[in-house]
Amino acid sequence: MPAQPSTMEHQPTAPDLIAGADPSRPLDALFVNAPLRDYTVRPRVNDYTLPVLGLAYIATYAARAGYNVGVLDAEAHGLGIEQALAIINGARPRWVGMNLLAPTYELSARIADGLAPDIALMVGGHHAKAMPHRILADPRMRRLSALVLGEGETRVAALLDDEQRRSELPGVMWRDRLLGTTAAGIARGKDTTHWLAPKVDGLPFVNRAYLTQDPYRAEDGRDEANIVGSRGCPYDCGFCGAAVSANPDITIRTRSPENIIAELDQLHTEFGATAFRFVDDLFLGAARIIRPAMQAFTDHHVGDRYVWDATGRINVLHRADDALLDTLARNGLREVALGIESGSDRVLAAMDKRITAEMTETVARRLLERGIGVKGYFILGYPGEQPEDLDATVRHIHNLWRLADVLPGTFRASVFEFRPYPGTPIWQQLTAAGHTPDALLAYADVDLTDQGADESLRDRDEFNFSVGIQFGGVPLRTLRATLAGLAREQHARARQKEGAA
Repeated sequence: MPAQPSTMEHQPTAPDLIAGADPSRPLDALFVNAPLRDYTVRPRVNDYTLPVLGLAYIATYAARAGYNVGVLDAEAHGLGIEQALAIINGARPRWVGMNLLAPTYELSARIADGLAPDIALMVGGHHAKAMPHRILADPRMRRLSALVLGEGETRVAALLDDEQRRSELPGVMWRDRLLGTTAAGIARGKDTTHWLAPKVDGLPFVNRAYLTQDPYRAEDGRDEANIVGSRGCPYDCGFCGAAVSANPDITIRTRSPENIIAELDQLHTEFGATAFRFVDDLFLGAARIIRPAMQAFTDHHVGDRYVWDATGRINVLHRADDALLDTLARNGLREVALGIESGSDRVLAAMDKRITAEMTETVARRLLERGIGVKGYFILGYPGEQPEDLDATVRHIHNLWRLADVLPGTFRASVFEFRPYPGTPIWQQLTAAGHTPDALLAYADVDLTDQGADESLRDRDEFNFSVGIQFGGVPLRTLRATLAGLAREQHARARQKEGAA
């Protein structure tokens, strides 16, 4: 995705930062995305953050049910904790809802701790699902009235109707502060589908009024929007919070192609959007989804009207025949984001990626030949990684750059330091090996500017987090110097390409 124009030149007043709410009515709920760091301590340097589609889905559903709700994206606005609290408490919502993520949990807890006494709190998200009892026992979460496990649209709307309904909502937990016990809702009847896995085609399209930076104007002049085509993932990558073993309750569901195209067309009509990014794991992750979607895209001439990016699975694209890849290109596929992760087959096997480095190069070459760009994600410092594995990853990235130099498509490398997330398969292995949850949760942001990579890391500053533990045979300083060097080289290549264009 191209670098985004700055949205920080104009700082709106506090009420303007609450997206989508009707200021003439009392606020039923304010859904808050906590900042990734306290920006009063260290200002944010990147200009664009990914939209909070999950919160926007919940807000859209609640609004359709008649409630006045808003979204405060403290990360997008670069807010500090006190700034965020001043806005929240000044708005006086009945409820505050927060999506809890492991790297931002401490900041979320500080916000929860500072809520006005008359505001009820509900939380959800990956971290809430992975460590519900730890969160319920946190004294800073004393106003927590509902912890929602999994997808929240229908249950959040029910809680806004009446907090006492939590006793009949499956997957909703709370703590009785008088008794010191944890309670959970029990659904009436056996069918819990409506609460836990609503039909995705039955959900309203996301109201973009709840999103601060979506759609947005990209550097190529297109208006671009993010979109979700499915929910759930059948794969079990060791580092991923969406791994199937960590989410046995999730029913994998895909939107129908016609439903997806209807949203693309709506976004074009309403906002002039002509570029889209599918951010879910499955849109190009299963042949049974790709083929009917591409038939519908062909029937509706999507490739003549729009371009789009998507995440993809290397093993699935490796099995795809030339005709299918040609169809993807004709239908407007601009770039595929691939979880390449490593150039070492040994590390890839440890991650349970079900791919090899050779497979990645084959898939990348076939896409690049068709003018389809590839964005590769890489993890440095995975548990057990040795210096020779890191060297293999560096060589792998350079090989992919060289491929792109002689083919029509472009290749971008996005490199991260490994960090463990609770609930993932590797988390279980690390705790079994003796690492304590407290140590594994000690996320801190890492400033890599001492490696001379400040400008090259500008567009992804918010992703540089670490728990400060060496999990393999490569010292952290070496790991970070390698990361900074690769980021610097990727930045230089991108600028060179822009200059040539």
